[in-house]
Amino acid sequence: MLLTIDIGNTHTVVGVYGESDRVKPCAMWRVATNKHDTADDVRAKLLPLMAAEGVDAQAIGAAALASVVPSLTRAWKGAVRDMANVEVRVCTAEAASASGLFKSSYPNPHEIGADRVADAVAARALYGSPVVVVDFGTATNIEVIDAEGNFVGGMIAPGVETSASALFSHATRLSAIDLTAPPLPIGTSSEEAMQSGIVYGEADRVDGLVRRIFAQLGCSGTVVATGGLAKLVAAHSTMIDEVLPELTLEGLRLLCSDRC
Repeated sequence: MLLTIDIGNTHTVVGVYGESDRVKPCAMWRVATNKHDTADDVRAKLLPLMAAEGVDAQAIGAAALASVVPSLTRAWKGAVRDMANVEVRVCTAEAASASGLFKSSYPNPHEIGADRVADAVAARALYGSPVVVVDFGTATNIEVIDAEGNFVGGMIAPGVETSASALFSHATRLSAIDLTAPPLPIGTSSEEAMQSGIVYGEADRVDGLVRRIFAQLGCSGTVVATGGLAKLVAAHSTMIDEVLPELTLEGLRLLCSDRC
């Protein structure tokens, strides 16, 4: 079995793939990221989740990890080594390029975040080229793969929840709300007005940015959304074609496919 781990600033997503599993893992969990976790903390968090799904840690034969939190990279590598006695393959642009899964014309490939690399690997494998990935996380990351299959860059903007939290913390008369779309764009209460601005505003922002991307590329392609709020925003977007919450994990699975 293959263990895949996507460590983000806010959430960590973990997936387990059996030998016959492709794209969708047989088990998947989303847990809060705690930047102070040790390897012992990670084990205490992960083992009960695996046990509840009938996943035996000793059956893990390979592992791959994408992380934007360096201290947790060490903690998770140590936890997996202790639980399953396997070394974790860490996703980087260099590692993905060496595997033939990632091509880039980016001036400084080492600057590309591991999650962005994994997203690009999976998107190109699943949807061909050109393809655009919109990853809704702490930041909204947009990754662009051109018609030749090269990662050429992208955009990074504040995420939906990040923007909403900033609004609530700086506007004393506005309180936190559920992030859902109101029935109509024009809100008839403060809550609906904020929901409209946040949800419809994010959808229109993404649509506008994708149009600019296609104009620069001189061609269009598939737009795939991933991340925790992908389904919410994609439902109101005119440019997003596909929603695949497991996209980053699929990139990690492909990166580790020679070990499975």
